[in-house]
Amino acid sequence: MKRHITAGLAAVVALVTSPASATEDITTMSAREVAEAIAAQSLTATDLVKAFIARTGDDAGNVYITLDSEGALAAATAADEAVKAGADLGPLHGVPLVVKDNIASAGLPTTGGTPALEAWIPATDAPVLAKLRDAGAILLGKTNLHELAFGITSNNAAFGAVANAYNPERFAGGSSGGTGAAIGARLASAGLGTDTGGSVRIPAALNGVAGLRPTTGRYPAGGIIPISSTRDTPGPIARTVGDLALLDAVITGSPGALPAVELNSVRLGVPSGLTENLSPETERVFRAALDKLEKSGATLIEVDISTELDLAGKAGFPIALWEVKRDLAAFLEQYETGLTLDDIAGAVASPDVKFVFENLVLGNQAIPEEVYRMAMNDLRPLVQSGYADVFVTNKLDALVFPTTPLEAQSITGSDQTVSLNGEDVPTFQTFIRNTDPGSIAGIPGLSLPIGVTSEGLPVGLELDGPAHSDRHLLSLGLAIEAALPEMSAPAPR
Repeated sequence: MKRHITAGLAAVVALVTSPASATEDITTMSAREVAEAIAAQSLTATDLVKAFIARTGDDAGNVYITLDSEGALAAATAADEAVKAGADLGPLHGVPLVVKDNIASAGLPTTGGTPALEAWIPATDAPVLAKLRDAGAILLGKTNLHELAFGITSNNAAFGAVANAYNPERFAGGSSGGTGAAIGARLASAGLGTDTGGSVRIPAALNGVAGLRPTTGRYPAGGIIPISSTRDTPGPIARTVGDLALLDAVITGSPGALPAVELNSVRLGVPSGLTENLSPETERVFRAALDKLEKSGATLIEVDISTELDLAGKAGFPIALWEVKRDLAAFLEQYETGLTLDDIAGAVASPDVKFVFENLVLGNQAIPEEVYRMAMNDLRPLVQSGYADVFVTNKLDALVFPTTPLEAQSITGSDQTVSLNGEDVPTFQTFIRNTDPGSIAGIPGLSLPIGVTSEGLPVGLELDGPAHSDRHLLSLGLAIEAALPEMSAPAPR
């Protein structure tokens, strides 16, 4: 499929006259630093947008489906004029963001990464995007994803495989791979993804950035091409936990400041089921991080959540596969796309997603309603109560574990299986192993980068907290981020 690049890219690149080192400096600023610098008039939104577009170049990594250089420059000019006029500025004024292309954006295509929706241009923003724009953010463009968000590699057969920010031969993770790779590669200040079973946290971990899955229902979910109304949520991705907290405050209306957390008062549960059978390098980096946290005063407690993991494994797929048939069909009608579920399924380009729709959603292997009802009414409540009991009984601030059992794998040859400790294992189930259970419980999960493997590939650490503990989880993430070495940037693309 043809990616959408608005007019003016060559002109923008030609206009960037700053030396490479200066461009590098401003593209690596945090979103908070950008907002403060623009408000102080030590940086213009226009210069930053130009620098990001120049750094993106021809987007060989398939990060974007739509790069709106023209619209972003116009918004940046307006943002700079507002600063000069002394206007009241929002907390994200002039900050360039990217948004996963299953989140509706007024006036730009929202494709869901699938051919049938390539020409759909929503009339209004999804509410979660509207909140960011109302706070002054600038939309650079819409990022690539695993087709219809049904996968974890972002190897999209329609719009191309998204390249990892740290190694273009490795996949970016998914399904929010374009957002994770764009932020990891310093092509945007921050952005939005969506998460059903790990789709914010996995690409955040594999691209060396931070990602938050909020408590389910905490963010508005309207205007987002769905998989499961029970499990879906939008979530922010950024290079720092502080930036996640900033976006989270804008979206939820929470107070901007977070209370400080001292690690010597923190209790973290280490679940054996999520910390075993890791790749050797993921194991090494994760254990080194735990050692640093213990030396910083955190208390680590071995906990058993094997029952919750087993129940979640039985509930997760029946919920998602039953709901997508209803939720996606209802979305297509509500937003007047002119398409049916059969239209979408018939045009799916990626073989793995096509198999799911033809067999598990619309075919003879579709989930029976009684199986779905058991998952929703019996299994899921047990997962939720089980997690709640673990937190209370052990007086835990959070669970801690590697976001993924292994680092990013090759784009080529990894769609179905990957090798883990000498065994060929299914790619999808292996990469969601640690993120999916908390998603089914609906609890918040925060992934932050903790280092790189010997091959220079990022490793993520996840913190899962009790339901509605999102702001405390972010405070905890800030403390852990400060205790660990700063994540090094990848080589420029």
